[in-house]
Amino acid sequence: MIARLALIAGLLSTLPAAAQDFASAPGASLRFLDKLTSETGDVTLGVGQAARFGRLIVQLDDCRYPVSNPSSEAEAHLTMIDEATQAQLFSGWMLASSPALSALDHPRYDVWVLSCVLPEASPSGE
Repeated sequence: MIARLALIAGLLSTLPAAAQDFASAPGASLRFLDKLTSETGDVTLGVGQAARFGRLIVQLDDCRYPVSNPSSEAEAHLTMIDEATQAQLFSGWMLASSPALSALDHPRYDVWVLSCVLPEASPSGE
């Protein structure tokens, strides 16, 4: 835990002083891994949608990206529940570029954020 806090503090110290503007995306792409069977899967969820992977239910609460460089980073707020026990296993932000900073701690399943689904660019002239 102390090592994780030190890593976060170190990363924060390298950030520019000015806050970066983020925008919310309509969805996110996630990847799942079942460590027992080696089964993997990708899913794209809209905000508020959930997906089931084995006993794990993952809900996308929000996905944000930097306005100045949308493809550079994605951060998604996820809520994960064990379907059998209805226990909440994770609720928080995951960063696509640094999934270990805030990860699901589960002996069987792993989930990480691939990217935000960016809003469609409107055709010119409309």
